[in-house]
Amino acid sequence: MIKLMCDICGKEGVRVRRITRSYGKKSNLLVIENIPIINCPHCGESYLTAETMHEIERIKMHRNNFAVERPVPVAKFA
Repeated sequence: MIKLMCDICGKEGVRVRRITRSYGKKSNLLVIENIPIINCPHCGESYLTAETMHEIERIKMHRNNFAVERPVPVAKFA
């Protein structure tokens, strides 16, 4: 098993978590699910790799090829 190292503190044992992020707003809103994020239990940092950021930009540029419309309830935090 390959142990991943944190790019911030250099220690081994980082974990890859999957998150959902929204980009834009109103009619330009795009929600991307299952984004891999690196999380370090030692220094507490969470970050995206350059490869992940490039893929997010590619998805945003070609959203019509990737996105599926779904109704989403929206609530405001009081």
